[in-house]
Amino acid sequence: MPVEPATLTLENPVFHTYLLAASIMLLKLMIQPWITVQRMVKVGAGYRSPEDARKSPLNPTPRDGQLEIDEYVDRSRRMNLNDLESIPGFLAAGFLFVLVGPPLLLAQVLIWTYVGSRAAHFIAYSTAQLHDIRAFCWTWGSLAVMGMAGYVLMQTL
Repeated sequence: MPVEPATLTLENPVFHTYLLAASIMLLKLMIQPWITVQRMVKVGAGYRSPEDARKSPLNPTPRDGQLEIDEYVDRSRRMNLNDLESIPGFLAAGFLFVLVGPPLLLAQVLIWTYVGSRAAHFIAYSTAQLHDIRAFCWTWGSLAVMGMAGYVLMQTL
């Protein structure tokens, strides 16, 4: 089935919804490493590579232990890894979803469920909630992406 040129325009409310959500998710994906760096500089620890423990403008007073895991820094790093595991799948599935022309309400529910799920997961992870709570938040986003991918598959069979 050919993609109509109007599918990928801001006049298409499904594409518009996807662009808004994808932009938010890309910002989240790119801001989290900055949060990790800010935390590393703040506590002067949690560095990863041996050269990071040398004297520099961002590490003016090197000390032993700077390469050891620091929970404050590592939590942010784990959040970024979780984003890297989740957000690219949403971006791909969401784009394919737009191309098959789903009903607007279905698109809005699935896309914004994903974004809300990631926001809830961020809050749960950053406040050190139990795995059960984080998993609950993550599950809704995963189901939304699977719903989009399943819809695309059904439309293309």
